[in-house]
Amino acid sequence: MKFTLVLTLAVFSIAAVATARNADRQGVERSPRHQEYVTVTHGNRSVKAFIVFPEVKNKAPAVLVIHEIFGLSDWVRGVADQLAAAGYIAIAPDLLSGMGPGGGGTAEMGSQDAIVRAISGLPPAQVTADLDAVAGYVSRLPACNGHLAVAGFCWGGGQSFRFATNRRDLKAAFVFYGPPPQSEQDLARIQCPVYGFYGGNDARITATVAPTAELMKKAGKNYDPITYEGAGHGFMRAGEAPGATGANKKAHDEAWVRWKSLLRKI
Repeated sequence: MKFTLVLTLAVFSIAAVATARNADRQGVERSPRHQEYVTVTHGNRSVKAFIVFPEVKNKAPAVLVIHEIFGLSDWVRGVADQLAAAGYIAIAPDLLSGMGPGGGGTAEMGSQDAIVRAISGLPPAQVTADLDAVAGYVSRLPACNGHLAVAGFCWGGGQSFRFATNRRDLKAAFVFYGPPPQSEQDLARIQCPVYGFYGGNDARITATVAPTAELMKKAGKNYDPITYEGAGHGFMRAGEAPGATGANKKAHDEAWVRWKSLLRKI
């Protein structure tokens, strides 16, 4: 009986994940906004990126979206599309570009485990150079007004915080449940406000918030973190999945409202 129950729950969980992925893909495919893949080259690197344009009359700000440790997924593409729906050019680079079999990226890695391992092993200098090249590309587009923000989730949340230490023209950095840079010297280089979004039930990450706030204050930097009580790690994805907990869904909805409000200031 126990084995049957465990097997049933496992099958249900797999089905729920598949349903969520299908919904993410369908949402992007049904979008009325212009989407395309572009290739950004720098040095000996070619970075594939997914970009979505808003339907607006005037030039728009851009948001560089850094994916989770799960790579350039349908969910991340969906986030980019939602940003475009709010009036922003959104570009999401595949930081595994050229790292997969046959020179492919996330889609060619074969399994989620392989994607996680590959992203975990990416050289920080390569990540920074890739992000810098994509940031430069989107900032120079005729449809962009030159204003650029960065946002990231999970692993990408940490990278968005780190990228703020390396690029001076950012208007804002949005960190969704990602770790901070490790040194005071790194934090001292940040030139833009950093806005944090954290889950109350995610102590591995949220325990870093208070000490980071102290260091940012000491460095004279603007760091504005919010913690959503009861929400777990990855609540932006989990909060819109079938069967989402009340806390994750609430955090997801409130975070989107806050994010859009802050974006209007860039």
